[in-house]
Amino acid sequence: MNDSPRLIHVPCLRPGAMYRMACWEWGDPANDRVLICVHGLTRQGRDFSTLARAMSSEYRVVCPDVLGRGHSDWLHDSAGYNVPFYVSDMVNLLARLNAREVDWVGTSMGGLIGLSLGALANAPLRRMVLNDVGPTIEGEGLQRIADYVGVPRHWANEQEAAAFLHDISESFGPHTDEQWMEICRPQLRPDGEGVTLHYDLHIADVFKQLTPAVAQAGSAALWQAYDALRCQVLLLRGAQSDLLSRETAQAMTQRGPRARVVEFEGVGHAPMLVQLDQVQAVREFLLSP
Repeated sequence: MNDSPRLIHVPCLRPGAMYRMACWEWGDPANDRVLICVHGLTRQGRDFSTLARAMSSEYRVVCPDVLGRGHSDWLHDSAGYNVPFYVSDMVNLLARLNAREVDWVGTSMGGLIGLSLGALANAPLRRMVLNDVGPTIEGEGLQRIADYVGVPRHWANEQEAAAFLHDISESFGPHTDEQWMEICRPQLRPDGEGVTLHYDLHIADVFKQLTPAVAQAGSAALWQAYDALRCQVLLLRGAQSDLLSRETAQAMTQRGPRARVVEFEGVGHAPMLVQLDQVQAVREFLLSP
């Protein structure tokens, strides 16, 4: 098992400019068995460090920092921070990896990217884990995220930052102090007088234009994409999630790829795939015959 990731970069195109997307890679780079893990709106690829270490004996695990986050470039035009562009970026990643077939783990936004990618004809996805996200997204969860995304933050040190992030992330479920610091540290970057958030605050620009009408139209398109999936799907749900309802999860078991659902008590949006039971659920699904 390889505990330390390698950092690779993938070129991504936006109108008038090229950018570099940073990707963290574990396991044997020559392994044909590839697992791509994509994070949520304000997160970054190192969220999957625990899962990646657990899977690196069987897979080449690649966890991108979606543009505007982590070690990736920030865009000059925030209109490029949207799922269709992110799907195009992931196609570039697939080309770089030269993999005939891949498995996918997507948390929240990363699940929507995977859903949109998997619905394309000839998409090379074999199995997909959707982590606390589905075609219908609850307004309560969207509003909670909108309340904090894009707000400037500064802290004197990592400990202050970790305490704040804990307060707005209680829905992630319980973690030890050591686990929480490992989750938080990649979320931060030095700003000369302490630390600040790792992401471009303008990722909020497109997100905050999401009106109920736009959300309804988007949901219809996402259900169409879900019904078009040809890969096996595991749906993870925090039992207290305010973004993925139990009704939506149930509907996902009845149509399209007929997802299998695993729920985690004491967790909301979204399970961080750090706890043993969460990691084991993913392992069992991806490695089963």
